[in-house]
Amino acid sequence: MRTAAHPSAESLKEEGIAFETFDFLYDRCRTYETLTRAIVREVRGAGRAGNVCYCVDGSVTEDGAARRLASGRTIVIDGVSKASAAATHAGLFGAYTAMSAYEVAERELTAPLVLYDLAERSLASDVKLALAERFGDEAEVALVAGGKVKKIRLYELDRQNNYTADTALVLYDVPLLQKKRFDLYDLLAILRRLRAPDGCPWDRAQTHESIRINCLEEAYELVDAVDLDDPDKMCEEAGDVLMQAAFHTLIEEERGHFTMTDVISGTCEKLITRHTHVFGQDKASEADGALTVWEKNKMKEKHQETFSDAVNDVPECFPALLRAQKIAKRVEKGGWRFASFEKAAASLKEALAALKTASEAGDGERVAEALGEALMCMAWLGRATGADCEQALLDTVKKVQQRYVRFEAEVRAAGKEVNALTPEEFEEYFEGAKRG
Repeated sequence: MRTAAHPSAESLKEEGIAFETFDFLYDRCRTYETLTRAIVREVRGAGRAGNVCYCVDGSVTEDGAARRLASGRTIVIDGVSKASAAATHAGLFGAYTAMSAYEVAERELTAPLVLYDLAERSLASDVKLALAERFGDEAEVALVAGGKVKKIRLYELDRQNNYTADTALVLYDVPLLQKKRFDLYDLLAILRRLRAPDGCPWDRAQTHESIRINCLEEAYELVDAVDLDDPDKMCEEAGDVLMQAAFHTLIEEERGHFTMTDVISGTCEKLITRHTHVFGQDKASEADGALTVWEKNKMKEKHQETFSDAVNDVPECFPALLRAQKIAKRVEKGGWRFASFEKAAASLKEALAALKTASEAGDGERVAEALGEALMCMAWLGRATGADCEQALLDTVKKVQQRYVRFEAEVRAAGKEVNALTPEEFEEYFEGAKRG
């Protein structure tokens, strides 16, 4: 038998049938998967010496070892489902997810849910933590044991007096508006409701074009939260970015082009196929090596046969300096070796000289061209030094803002006007603002 701790073992005792159990394996195995493999090995080992009957406390489908043994040349006699019995006692009918309580860390959790094998307090504690993360501490659940049902809140799960091998937990589904915890598909359900004919007029009217700027705004707000190292704000802004992605996906779902499942599947496949140093045969022990593997696989995936294909793939909507550095990186991989400090600095010196000449001549078109060349040289310098040009400029802009605020505050505190300072006064206050 899988275990003698279940009431079903009594039937064999009453018939005087001798049996052995695998209870000793429970303490040795750290996960349900290792327990399953161990039981299969034991049963097959015993089977080499003669015929073996392996009994489980429930249906064959509810025991991992029985399922694997049933896939071989084994006679299977199914029993009464523990999950079905628990669901019936708890008044749960229709479709539900069922699994062993030992599997909660390894399986996707969806409601309604039936967990059997809730045999001990420590396991109940693990189950509580896993379910609370997904459904919230206040979710209503039913404990079923010996045909009796006790309804409690999830946070009370590991505070009960008795846990036995036939204890099961039933977690009910609740209507959308009564939920305290949501998942991605709840988000899609809400957006579908908003886009329905009787939904929100504003949401119904939106198109890809009308909300495209929102994606940029939300992405920048998330980056700002990251810069602030504010976990609460990061959580909120990550949700806003996710909502934008879901909104665009739903619009295409309505057009019949793709669904959220397609989006997630594509992303997962991309992560697997680009990380061949993790999921394949490539090797990479350091970040640079991993990035090289990623870039190689990315070009292959995007059918980029030339470096020009990769250069042309940089999004045109990127901020100019970010796009400049991205292109500098890709053309460098394609043979343009400009990203040494000396070459970039020399090119910058030439561009600045040309800019000065054009400015003195009043040639506006040439000024713009020379300024662009100088800025591109700065992108090359970023590549040469390993600095992120976009972030470096943003940091400096913030620094200038802060300096000016201090500068104006000091001038006003002295009873003076910022635009009425003498050159000497300006230098004094400016240097003071720089010192902070």
